[in-house]
Amino acid sequence: IRKGSVCSSELLHTYLCFPEMATSLLKTSLSARTKLLYQTGLSLYNTSHSFHEEEVKKTLQQFPGGSIDLQKQDNGIGILTLNNPSKMNAFSGVMMLQLLEKVIELENWTEGKGLIVLGANNTFCSGSDLNAVKALGTPEDGMALCMFMQNTLTRFMRYRLPLISVALVQGRALGGGAEVTTACDFRLMTPGSEIRFVHKEMGIIPSWGGTTRLVEIIGSRQALKVLTGALKVESEKALNIGLAEEVLQSSDETQSLEEAQEWLQQFIKGPPEVIRTLKKAVSSGRELCIEEALQNERDLVGTVWGGPANLEAISRRVKYYK
Repeated sequence: IRKGSVCSSELLHTYLCFPEMATSLLKTSLSARTKLLYQTGLSLYNTSHSFHEEEVKKTLQQFPGGSIDLQKQDNGIGILTLNNPSKMNAFSGVMMLQLLEKVIELENWTEGKGLIVLGANNTFCSGSDLNAVKALGTPEDGMALCMFMQNTLTRFMRYRLPLISVALVQGRALGGGAEVTTACDFRLMTPGSEIRFVHKEMGIIPSWGGTTRLVEIIGSRQALKVLTGALKVESEKALNIGLAEEVLQSSDETQSLEEAQEWLQQFIKGPPEVIRTLKKAVSSGRELCIEEALQNERDLVGTVWGGPANLEAISRRVKYYK
């Protein structure tokens, strides 16, 4: 049974004893999961998990400071800036709310192809604002915040936001900031920058989905070292263990952003509908079991086959084997 598949031990038992019933259950489950993947705004958690989003939003509003800024460029690249420099771009409660608002805005940006996430003033993010952390001191508060941020970052990285995303790590990405980098498809780092999961030193563990995503990116053995050692993963080490794609040439805020845009451009050349469809296909291949991923790929083909980009490429008679 494939990891991440909708199949379970119960379904396996049913299949062995009642194969026709199991096949029917699997097909129904596949169909349901495909529909869920398509639904914009779907949350991992809802009231059935004792998660009440509107109540959490009211609580987060009590902790102002900073902003999440979004610039949508004509070239199809969005620039999402974590802007709270007086606190090393730590997330205030209001910033957490604004991040969700920006994700929703990006979901509806049909011309978009790529996204770069960075912090203001040449540093990425130091995690959560400690004022909010201290005030939300009960396990119930921690669980509610965990579910809110997991919902937001899952929407950010999955099928429903079909942009190729890059975290531009300048300076430090600590705690929750390190977790945010894992929600991007790629990570680019400047010389001297670092990613560090400091959660253990705070007496907690990553709560925004960072553990799960880190294991997917670098594997369980490396993830265990990084997390239990609260290791300072500098740019060259990040490159060596597969956490970063590339170490950029410049540490200058403006120049490194230009480098990041140039790096991203090689992957987003072409019509938005084609780039976005490719991202959707890759995401479904990662998230779904093989049968459902293949069916989803078939459906996606139908959205671009015979479309303007396909017909234009055929008319040009491009020969790729030269």
